[in-house]
Parts: sequence; C-alpha cells; structure tokens
Amino acid sequence: MGTVYRKTEKGQAEIATRQNQLAVKLRSALIMVDGKRTDEELQRMIGPAAEEILQTLQAEGYIEVIAVTATRNGSAAAAKPAASEGPPSVPPPLKPVEQIRVQAVRFMNEQLGPLGDMLAVKIEKSKTWEDLHPLLVMAHRAIADHRGNATAETFKAAFLG
Repeated sequence: MGTVYRKTEKGQAEIATRQNQLAVKLRSALIMVDGKRTDEELQRMIGPAAEEILQTLQAEGYIEVIAVTATRNGSAAAAKPAASEGPPSVPPPLKPVEQIRVQAVRFMNEQLGPLGDMLAVKIEKSKTWEDLHPLLVMAHRAIADHRGNATAETFKAAFLG
C-alpha cells in the first residue's frame, strides 16, 4: 500500500516564508510532497531516511495523509479520487478574481514591501479562485507575522471574506 501526502496550510506557508527554518532535509522533502506522489515514490527521491522524514513532517503538521492506495501499480490512479475528497472547496468570492488579485498584491506591497515579493508574484499569476485562495491564506499569515494581527485581520476581511 502507498500513502499519498499533501502539504497542510502550515506546510505551504513554510515553503513560501521559511518562517520555521526547517532543516534542509525536511524542507527538501516538504517541497517534493505534492499530493500526487506516494510514500514509495517519495522514498526513492528522498533516500533511506524518507520514512522518518515524512513522519516528522506529518507529526509537526507540515503534511497530511490524503489517500492510501491499494496497489503499487495503480497508486496514482487510486490516489486521485481520494485527493478530491479533501477539504470542502471555498465558496467563490463576490468580487471578480482579477480585482481581488490586484488589490491583494497592492495591500501586500504596502504592508510587506520586498518581503512579500515572491508571494505577490505567485498571486499575480493565479487565474482561478482555487489557485488564489491558498495564496491569500499564506499572505494573511505572512502579514500577521510581520505586521501584526490587526493588519492581518484587515487583509482577511478584505480578501478572504
């Protein structure tokens, strides 16, 4: 049996901000977790300590199990239906995605300056609400870390509903 992992919001935030300064091996493994690869595939990529690294990432809340596949040969096919059973999708916003995207980037630039550049570029590239929403969640966390909860809550009210 193969286990499929995906990054949690904490894992996505760590990739975007490096706020917890994970060890190089843990960060490298976290980057490889994509919600599609099984633990067997990850083990080939990570190496002999893969099981321990994945357990550490899971225990610390950076990744979560989204599927357990029945066979090795059908691992990718078996994982896809379970992956879609993840958390319920976030309802679409009332404003157009393009408007939210532009305003969120402006807000980030004003509040974070160059610290938010990498995430701002990702936000600018997003085309759909499904792509944009997780990035806005990461931006909310980054703003909370660097500008405080009051500013982060203003961002959340404006862009995350």
